[in-house]
Amino acid sequence: LTLSFFSRGKLGRYPPWPGKIVNPPKDLKKPRGKKCFFVKFFGTEDHAWIKVEQLKPYHAHKEEMIKINKGKRFQQAVDAVEEFLRKTKGKDQASSHNSNEEKNRRNSSEERGKQSAGEEKRKASLSEGKVKKGTGESKKRVSSVSSERGSKSPLKRAQDQSPRKRGRPPKDEKDLTIPESSTVKRVMTGTVAGFKWPPGVSEPVKDSDPHFHHFLLSQTEKPAVCYQAITKKLKVCEEETGSTSIQAADSTAVNGSITPTDKKIGFLGLGLMGSGIVSNLLKMGHTVTVWNRTAEKCDLFIQEGARLGRTPAEVVSTCDITFACVSDPKAAKDLVLGPSGVLQGIRPGKCYVDMSTVDADTVTELAQVIVSRGGRFLEAPVSGNQQLSNDGMLVILAAGDRGLYEDCSSCFQAMGKTSFFLGEVGNAAKMMLIVNMVQGSFMATIAEGLTLAQVTGQSQQTLLDILNQGQLASIFLDQKCQNILQGNFKPDFYLKYIQKDLRLAIALGDSVNHPTPMAAAANEVYKRAKALDQSDNDMSAVYRAYIH
Repeated sequence: LTLSFFSRGKLGRYPPWPGKIVNPPKDLKKPRGKKCFFVKFFGTEDHAWIKVEQLKPYHAHKEEMIKINKGKRFQQAVDAVEEFLRKTKGKDQASSHNSNEEKNRRNSSEERGKQSAGEEKRKASLSEGKVKKGTGESKKRVSSVSSERGSKSPLKRAQDQSPRKRGRPPKDEKDLTIPESSTVKRVMTGTVAGFKWPPGVSEPVKDSDPHFHHFLLSQTEKPAVCYQAITKKLKVCEEETGSTSIQAADSTAVNGSITPTDKKIGFLGLGLMGSGIVSNLLKMGHTVTVWNRTAEKCDLFIQEGARLGRTPAEVVSTCDITFACVSDPKAAKDLVLGPSGVLQGIRPGKCYVDMSTVDADTVTELAQVIVSRGGRFLEAPVSGNQQLSNDGMLVILAAGDRGLYEDCSSCFQAMGKTSFFLGEVGNAAKMMLIVNMVQGSFMATIAEGLTLAQVTGQSQQTLLDILNQGQLASIFLDQKCQNILQGNFKPDFYLKYIQKDLRLAIALGDSVNHPTPMAAAANEVYKRAKALDQSDNDMSAVYRAYIH
């Protein structure tokens, strides 16, 4: 079989997904110490190295996986597999028919060749009979020629001289197959032994960075999509909006394979998000200096190999690239402009990356003061929560200095699964607020639905089961509903921060005279929850605003 299910993500967080083995680019290095395949997932344009032990034969596990995974995208992927199998079967039948015809033609040609060879032998014998006995050398020469002609017919000699060998497909079939690389042949053991490359398999992008397999190339189906360099070799897809998407492969394939930058990295702010980010930077081999307003939070990371910075200014002055992730616009400004702040450590060539979720005006102001000192600035707020931060599966939205974005490549690979470059400073802040506006409004709606079910005598668990079987099914929905049903509001994303993001998103709408009534309504519910002392709980604690 050429098709298998592949486990994705850390600790089984993501369900297995159907994929097919394809040839890696010639200059693509296989991860060290791992027996794995380069695979392309159906239903996406994603590629990744997958360990052999994570393979499950498609036909043997198809029904089991369909029962486990009810999502629409998974079903579409399975449909794509079935369509692929139908096309492959049709091509195999056509190829078999052509092969039989070719075999018959060869047999017929060989038979004619044998007859021709026999005729040649008879002529050679008659010629030998006319040679005088005294010309022994001539006799040897004729005998030698006769022997050569007898062993190989003219037809066979022509075949030997031709570059085309027996069994090679005709020119019009040439593009239907891709030869196996020697590396892939060596690792074909266990459940995947005997794999053959199917007709129609498309090769991944060529001439990519040797560590290209850290990325899933985000592609659209529009023909106008073009590739532009993120680094000199790495190619990614750039959409018409000008945004660039770089996606890390599943964390199992990535971890241990990232080539860390040789630049010194600084990190300011070790909250829920920052802690996970720093941990992953260290795991991937980066040299990191940390600072936090509460110094005790640095101790754990120093034990893991981080260095301690006494002030933000000291971190910036001793590092090449300094990241910061703090709570709100005021904290972001204080960090840069305050006593012993970032700005005091900035000098020409120093780089500052602000990962805080703030408004566009704040980030623009910070960019201006950093650049005025000769520094380079990038905004890079992250979408996710504490768990995704710990797992290195954040989504990074970046804007500003494009060169600095490229320099941060290995850092973004370590901390996230995807990063987008969105153009000029301010764009990432706006996009991040819109994303969190949608998320916060959705969370409020979930809480509203669960409380309405309760007061009308309906089972909240049944409501969750129904939602999980429908189009709204998602990890976010399931986790937040479970929080509510279990009464567990341990923060994964602080309620006070999602309310702050809603407030900033509403202000963004006001700045362009765009109505945001849904966000405004949700914001009032979160304000009610804050008044009930839920600020430091998870955003799902907004549920309590409905039951008090």
